[in-house]
Amino acid sequence: MKFRRLRLTGAAVSALAVAWTGAATSASATPTTPTAPSAPPVPALAWSDCQGGFECANAQVPLDYREPQGRTLTLAVIRKKATDPSKRKGTLFLQPGGPGNSGVDFVRNNYDDLPTALREDFDVFGYDVRGVGRSSQVVCWDDPTYTRAVTAAKGVPGPDAYEPAVRQAADFDQACQDNAGDLLPYVGTQYVARDIDLLRQALGEKQLTYYGRSFGSYIGTVYAAMFPKRVRALALDGAYDPEHYTNRPYAYDRPQYLALDGAMGRFLDWCKANPTTCGFGDGDPRGAFEKLKADLDANPVPTANGGQANGYTLVYRLMFNINEGKVIWPSFGEALRKAQLRDNTSFLLRPPSPASFDFLNPNVVVECVDKKYPSDPALLKREVTTNARLAPLLGPAMAYGPPTYDHQHATACVQWKGEHTSRYAGTFRAKGSAPILVIGNTGDPDTPYQDAVALSRELDNGRLLTFEAEGHTAFNRSVCATDRITDYLVNLKVPSRGARCTDETQPPSSEPTVAPPGTTLKELREGVNERVDRIGSLR
Repeated sequence: MKFRRLRLTGAAVSALAVAWTGAATSASATPTTPTAPSAPPVPALAWSDCQGGFECANAQVPLDYREPQGRTLTLAVIRKKATDPSKRKGTLFLQPGGPGNSGVDFVRNNYDDLPTALREDFDVFGYDVRGVGRSSQVVCWDDPTYTRAVTAAKGVPGPDAYEPAVRQAADFDQACQDNAGDLLPYVGTQYVARDIDLLRQALGEKQLTYYGRSFGSYIGTVYAAMFPKRVRALALDGAYDPEHYTNRPYAYDRPQYLALDGAMGRFLDWCKANPTTCGFGDGDPRGAFEKLKADLDANPVPTANGGQANGYTLVYRLMFNINEGKVIWPSFGEALRKAQLRDNTSFLLRPPSPASFDFLNPNVVVECVDKKYPSDPALLKREVTTNARLAPLLGPAMAYGPPTYDHQHATACVQWKGEHTSRYAGTFRAKGSAPILVIGNTGDPDTPYQDAVALSRELDNGRLLTFEAEGHTAFNRSVCATDRITDYLVNLKVPSRGARCTDETQPPSSEPTVAPPGTTLKELREGVNERVDRIGSLR
């Protein structure tokens, strides 16, 4: 096989096998009644101890659901049983963001910070989705290739940056076909939702209880759309507009560019209004930021591991760390000031590493399978150059950089030669489902608030909870939102219409000795480490 670590079992499926539509014909002239495809077998989970009170197992699921009895793919799964068996209500699926983050790590890293009621009432469950982590990780560019690409990228790309960006994206696409081509058609979200339904059955659950953040909210949306009657409770935090995401991706990308730049702009405005606490900019933080990007491009800073950090490094780190919200703003000021001084201990001068690349490879691939961009190259150029122009703080570096994250995938996805076998195109109404809770932050830099509003309206039985705050997602960053999400998951109590939470943590006025709600001291001082997906901490 061409893709790494893909564990497949079963004989090759005959070319005469029954098709997905169930259409089958007899060898004789006698008409036959079309038959439905046989259901895929429910995985048998053989649990074993994997330290810390967790149990781990492997689940065999179909590689291609059009051939449910054919080759299989192995998914890594993890759980921790309910701490109070007398209260146990079932299994809570936790789905991280991405695409590209490990669900196994998400459960292991966040379990202790979950509200007590969730740990008492549910077995907490997670898994690595197909193409991610321990479930046949997709690798297009290897680590040295990705390192060269991000090292050569610029924080302030020149006027001729568009064509090289398109060529680089084509090189990435070809590497995907060369290194993982046999897996690529099958990593889309329709198949992920089908995997979840098999795992639900394997766990003995009649209905699904689920918390999904960021891209995990889109996975939950697709599950509800495909299996509405099997929904017990779905909390979708940092929600996607599903119609824009999959069918009108340019309309999805533009708001994300604007949301990210808007969040960066609000931070710089805070710096101007709070120069002592921020410590960056000397009265003109926007001008200082633009100069810093250009200076780092012209003279990269050597890093401790022998690499180098430039203006692109700065933008890349800001893009992810800004998701932490206002609590990290004073640390941004200090890290930017260190960058001005060419101090490579600044967490904003930490170049992307192999841990980042493990996330970025499937992040691009899954979105290129899920999304259907128009193939018009002239439209691509207009959209990309307009995004860069409308989001001047962080947009140009992303628009013209190598394939990395979310809103800058157009150059790769327009040229994508792979099949879209496993994408889901709608409808997203989830007609007949139980109430579904949608959560959105008004200042979210990653999944814009209007996406949560759109999803709550798209769903036949959606209910919106608004968190008036900067940062990405609300669970365990707001006591108000966390209590309402927990009450919904445990007791199926839906917040009232128009419900809003206003308990945003404000920027510390000095370096704190106790972590503010929703973060850790380590994050405040060192930034977010790579793409570890954390739900925050209120404990």
